Amino acid sequence: MSTIFALATPSGRGAIAILRLSGPGTDAALTALGAGGLKPRYAALRDLSHEGRGIDQALVLRFPAPNSYTGEDCAELHLHGGRAVVEAAGEALAALGLRPAEPGEFTRRAFENGRMDLAQAEAVADLIDAETAAQASQALGQLDGALSQTYAGFRRDLLTALALVEAEIDFPDEEVPDNLARSAGPVLDRLIGDLKAALADARRGERVREGYRIVLIGETNAGKSSLFNALVAREAAIVTPIAGTTRDVLDADLIIGGYAVTLSDTAGLRDSTDPVEAEGVRRARARAEAADLRLWIRGPDDAEGDAAGFARPGDLLVLTKADLGAAAAVQGFEALSVSTATGQGLSDLHDWIAARLGRDLSGADFPAVTRERHRRRLAEALAAAEAGRVALEVSPEMAGDDLRRAAGALARVTGAIGVEDILGEVFSTFCIGK
Repeated sequence: MSTIFALATPSGRGAIAILRLSGPGTDAALTALGAGGLKPRYAALRDLSHEGRGIDQALVLRFPAPNSYTGEDCAELHLHGGRAVVEAAGEALAALGLRPAEPGEFTRRAFENGRMDLAQAEAVADLIDAETAAQASQALGQLDGALSQTYAGFRRDLLTALALVEAEIDFPDEEVPDNLARSAGPVLDRLIGDLKAALADARRGERVREGYRIVLIGETNAGKSSLFNALVAREAAIVTPIAGTTRDVLDADLIIGGYAVTLSDTAGLRDSTDPVEAEGVRRARARAEAADLRLWIRGPDDAEGDAAGFARPGDLLVLTKADLGAAAAVQGFEALSVSTATGQGLSDLHDWIAARLGRDLSGADFPAVTRERHRRRLAEALAAAEAGRVALEVSPEMAGDDLRRAAGALARVTGAIGVEDILGEVFSTFCIGK
């Protein structure tokens, strides 16, 4: 096993730069730099040098295996943050036989050495990338094992059912109850219900992590771009009296109520012979279909038009240009009146969106899905469990095969089995030094 090193703080000029080391050659490297004999987990001030050349006066910490982040011998060099100092330390470590770490290699080693499971490793990357309180809270919960515990519970139920099936297969001549395998039915019924509920809730965790998608839809000149600019608090979209000014989808990322939101302004929904505008309308319709929430924008003079076909129950009707007159409400839709010219209703709209985000993205239970990878495995497990439930009435052997497939799918979320094909997918997204 090679010994690796990487900068754990942002590159560039700064007050402090931290170099992390991990691997069997860590202690030898520290000794060679003039920082040998350190007491574990105590910071010590050392003059670092290599081959007679001074590097820096640094704080050095040593973390012996297995009680370290990676489970290997580790160390941290807390250097002054100048580029020359960092480069000199890196060159010295490379000359001592250490190599620069690959993206995510520290956390991958932590996983391989049993310091965390795969779901927890993903949470490390999510916590580093978190930009909102909700994202950080979800990542911390996953790092603490909440997601792993959820999948472990599913897998325990599967193994309980599988044990009953295997008992009838393996001990047909022993004194076991008749139709023992069929007694696994209620266990599987409960589990299938739990898996379906988890999949139905699957978008919640992903939306917290990736951002909740809100799309403005409406007719031309309904006031979409003016409202978009008001919500993002800058002149992001061009606003003119000319119908069809907006030709493409314009996105802006913002935080509302502690949640990440991607807000999209779109072209006015109408038939057009202009090929450029027609393409913009096509994109607007596609974005509206994929949105988590649509704000249907209507001005005082607007008919229902094409936008009515894209609004869904639960979407909000925003009646714009309230300073110029009252727009018509639409039965079945909650409505708010706003004016970007006077500011009327904008605070109420912001509060409405924040409340909607809280309803859609918060929950009593930790989400069972925070990534697409989890969703695929959960769907695979559900399909196999349902097949096993059907097979249970026909053949315990067939049911056993299905239940083993289901258990394997769930185990792959935490990396309990068969993870080689997904390690690259997971750790390639990490930053260097983590």
